[in-house]
Amino acid sequence: MSRVGKHTIALPSGVSVGLTAQAIEISGKLGKLIHKLNDAVKVAQSPEGITVTPASESEFSRSMWGTMQRNIKNAVHGVSEGFVYNLELVGVGYRASVQGNNLVLQLGFSHDITYPLPAGVSAVCEKPTSIALKGANKQQLGQIASEIQGYRKPEPYKGKGVIKQGQFVMRKEGKKK
Repeated sequence: MSRVGKHTIALPSGVSVGLTAQAIEISGKLGKLIHKLNDAVKVAQSPEGITVTPASESEFSRSMWGTMQRNIKNAVHGVSEGFVYNLELVGVGYRASVQGNNLVLQLGFSHDITYPLPAGVSAVCEKPTSIALKGANKQQLGQIASEIQGYRKPEPYKGKGVIKQGQFVMRKEGKKK
């Protein structure tokens, strides 16, 4: 039995749900998210909230039970409160700034990197070495953070690069004479 899937998803005030046979549409103050439903699970709406149950007793159905429950819960949290990913730029001369709908990164290359932000995602640079990505879709924010980190992955000798908040960078000892 899924420990995650058996919990009912409570709907905060201001969040509305539209349920069809193929998809669930969740709307709130921060936007609207649509998730495709898998045939292996059943989704029902009640006054208490949204419940997800497996359609059969197969292993695939039970594994999709917890996955769909968590995806729907993330969507409800995203449209009501939103998600934030924090990135730190560690290195001499590494800077970031927001210009319109673009994130401009200076990461030690001969040119600046301009990363266009998709609709529904915003970036804030309170300091030149920190980036806060904000949005309703958790998967999309994680993908964007990973793509930005891909320009300069943290290296183990000096610890330079784009580092996600809370990420541990394994440090290595350099060459000895």
